[in-house]
Amino acid sequence: MEDYKYLAIVDWVKNYIAAEKLKPNDRFLTEKELCEIHNVSRQTVRQALLKLEGDDVIRRVRGSGTFVSGAQAAAPLRTAAGNVGVISTYFSDYIFPHIITGIESVLNDAGCPIQLAITHNLVSEETSALKSMLANGVRGLIVEPSKSALPNPNIELYDQIKSSGIPLIFFNAKYEWSDFPYVAMDDTAAGRIVTDYLFDRGHTKISGLFVFDNMQGHKRYRGFAESCLAHGKTDAEQNVLWYAAEDGSKMFGYDKRRILDMLENSTAVVCFNDMLALGMLKFCRDNGIRVPDDVSVVGIDDSKYAAICDIPLTTAHHPHGRLGEAAAEALLRRMETPDLIQHDILFTPELVVRESVKRV
Repeated sequence: MEDYKYLAIVDWVKNYIAAEKLKPNDRFLTEKELCEIHNVSRQTVRQALLKLEGDDVIRRVRGSGTFVSGAQAAAPLRTAAGNVGVISTYFSDYIFPHIITGIESVLNDAGCPIQLAITHNLVSEETSALKSMLANGVRGLIVEPSKSALPNPNIELYDQIKSSGIPLIFFNAKYEWSDFPYVAMDDTAAGRIVTDYLFDRGHTKISGLFVFDNMQGHKRYRGFAESCLAHGKTDAEQNVLWYAAEDGSKMFGYDKRRILDMLENSTAVVCFNDMLALGMLKFCRDNGIRVPDDVSVVGIDDSKYAAICDIPLTTAHHPHGRLGEAAAEALLRRMETPDLIQHDILFTPELVVRESVKRV
């Protein structure tokens, strides 16, 4: 089991260096960061680093840290015919490393090397990734869509993929116009269970922060709104602020007045994800608002940050690595049986209760 873990990290590091376009002598992640990303012991990480150092992928300098070596940085992503293409919006942080590791572990066991591309949630980069992978003759694709709630110019590319008989599985979300199957957490249920919990704790003045440019934001809002209606609150839409996904870290600065106005009329706030909830915790701290005494905060995804922040977050658990494994398993079934009719796979989220909510 330990061998499997350290070899998965070796492959992950090679893809990370290529996907992030790291150059020779660029500083690499620390042992501690790798342990946190992969949730493994330091001994397992050191095994992986020894292997990577022997392969001239990284080099370690005593007292200075770990750096990218020349060999891997100069090498392109693996593009041999027969690869499976994996396209993710992000890679290096939050829940994404766990999902990609889950995908890679299943495909490695099946003897399918992966070609990885990162879009940074930009449709133009999704276009480039799809064209590159099609040119390299991928046998299958696992894709996280970019800006999945907005009009997308790649419909013709996806039609080409379908007509070519290349199996494709979406993960985390899917385009509404696409009939390819997807694997995701049930985002509507996630929005509903965190909001239900706030009502159960006596809150009735509940507001929300959601993103408008991906389907996860829409579905999580739907769960929030369904919970509000079920509890007799018909004005939920009046207590919501909407943002573009890439503005999440900046909005607390440029939209300070609107957020303060929202909090003045709220005892609790539902955030689209944990990253937005962490931003809310900092915003409250900077503006003299006590969490949870003045306002309760909930997130969604149960990222690694949710449990270790100043005020541990109540959140809905995202299946992380298991979701990645399920996406890869679904793709392999489709590759083995092209005519197989597949349905969407939705994981039921579980509520994780911590310290960011108080009873009213």
